[in-house]
Amino acid sequence: MRRLRRTQVMRDAVADVRIDPVGLVCPLFVTAGERSVPVASMPGVEQLPVEAAVAYIEAMVGRGLHQFMLFGVTAESRKDPEGNFAASEDAPVNRVLNAMGGRQDVIMIADLCFCEYTDHGHCGVLHPSMEPWTVDNDATLPRLAETAVAQARAGADVVAPSGMMDGQVGAVRVALDAAGFSHVAILAYSVKYASSLYGPFRDAAEGGMQFGDRRDYQMDFRRAHEWKEAVARDVAAGADIVMVKPAVSCLDIIAGVRRHCSIPVAAYHVSGEYAMLHAAAERGWVDLRSAAVEQTTAIRRAGADLIVTYFAPQLLDWLS
Repeated sequence: MRRLRRTQVMRDAVADVRIDPVGLVCPLFVTAGERSVPVASMPGVEQLPVEAAVAYIEAMVGRGLHQFMLFGVTAESRKDPEGNFAASEDAPVNRVLNAMGGRQDVIMIADLCFCEYTDHGHCGVLHPSMEPWTVDNDATLPRLAETAVAQARAGADVVAPSGMMDGQVGAVRVALDAAGFSHVAILAYSVKYASSLYGPFRDAAEGGMQFGDRRDYQMDFRRAHEWKEAVARDVAAGADIVMVKPAVSCLDIIAGVRRHCSIPVAAYHVSGEYAMLHAAAERGWVDLRSAAVEQTTAIRRAGADLIVTYFAPQLLDWLS
């Protein structure tokens, strides 16, 4: 076996898992502000104004990156209990979609959730009569449907319901089809665990909870088999792609999902996983490039067809 490990050229020749830029998805945080703002907990990541985001996407397309997932950063004055600004034409995500819509060389994915748009920071409408609080699943579904149609109208190629509401994929699919957007795909966050690794994302999107947590609607990572029902439900409801999140701590789940279904599988290399590598590299404990490539390869090896990662721009250089 060691004969095939003797040189780098030999190792490259016989490697059977490779990272291709065509399978990378770059997350972007888009703001209505006038300047780019670095995210302190995510080195190299910034909140981008609309014009800067459009320019960045165009530059990355020129380098071979073709998939982008947009998250909105919303001013406090535009937030409300139901996250209505998410469906507005003035929302930064929808403005970027409108600027990029119709292009054949890019795939624009719109995150479909309300945590960045609600004044309480939860992923749906709160139930009016339950204390101290709970998300009203059924009241949130029509809001998701309305927002999905608005994102499709703005130019989204893919909408990505990520709030973990039961029935969200079906509600979105019906609404898109009824509005004449049957060509718009759904990337379903079918397997999204309540995780300690989302903190930097909440800094970047300014969508942290004002109270409570999300464990009553995101999945419990101690349950090893629940994903089977979740994936089957979303596929039956019309999902075109299913997502596992987080990625590195759920490699076994990614592998199981890949065996379980025939549609594309995505995995989200989340903000905490990204930030931990940067923190370790800053202390000289790991080499950032080697560690990032190793983790991304592990995600691909587990079975992910698409990898959502903040390392996407650097991987273009590191893998060339």
